[in-house]
Amino acid sequence: MHVGFIGLGAMGHSMAGHLHANGLLSVVGNRTQTKAQAFAADKGVRAATTHADFSDGDVVMLCVSMDADVLQNVEALAAVLKPGSVVVDHSTVSVDTARRARDLLAVHGIGFIDAPVSGGVEGARNGKLSVMVGGDANDLEKVRPALEAYALRITHMGASGAGQATKAVNQVLVAGISEAVCEGLALGEKLGLEAEKLLPTLMSGAAANWFLDKRGATMLRGEFVPGFKCAHLHKDLNIVHGMATQAGIRSSVIEMALADYAELVARGLGDEDTSALIRLKRGG
Repeated sequence: MHVGFIGLGAMGHSMAGHLHANGLLSVVGNRTQTKAQAFAADKGVRAATTHADFSDGDVVMLCVSMDADVLQNVEALAAVLKPGSVVVDHSTVSVDTARRARDLLAVHGIGFIDAPVSGGVEGARNGKLSVMVGGDANDLEKVRPALEAYALRITHMGASGAGQATKAVNQVLVAGISEAVCEGLALGEKLGLEAEKLLPTLMSGAAANWFLDKRGATMLRGEFVPGFKCAHLHKDLNIVHGMATQAGIRSSVIEMALADYAELVARGLGDEDTSALIRLKRGG
């Protein structure tokens, strides 16, 4: 299997690294060409200068930022990939974008699966991401060996768009948990509770969760090195809010988190970890 990877950001860099470690990676691309060249030189693979450099690939993975970026890459790949190849999109985009990408590629006999991930930078680094897949089951089986290079769990959620729909649900929960944990710990500070006693006590009961475990101590120390950036969650919540509005659900959690993360971005804190939300909860 010859695999190409486009998007060497905080997540993509590690994911491409795992593909290389498994002997699958042949070519990489990135918006900033120097980053692709540095990665390629380090790993002994090719750095793409145009999408045509991916033309001999069986699978091309995308891990980019915006819906427009996904569609731009898909349109370019549709013109150069061979029939029977598959494009895998790990970006977080709308269901409509996933289905449009599928249709653009299908005309050329190229498969597409939307496969957003959860697990953050740590999950990518450790090869333990949860992958939520929408698309054709046969296409999934074609690319499964590549996904297994960095996935702890791969779940076929349904037809095209189902992966992105699942990620939308995931982001609602992520945002709600962030709101609750940051607000709770800010209250604990104001009440004079000692973090060394508070955190293990909470983690031993019904309040235990991943965010509290991985971010509780660091946020109380004022450390906000990103595992997942505020700006990225804000972008995701905008997508999710549109989906929730269309679905007609009550979306108070989404709206609260969207407003809070918009404020953090406006304050210039978009590159900090999502746990920087505690800055607002402290009343500052």
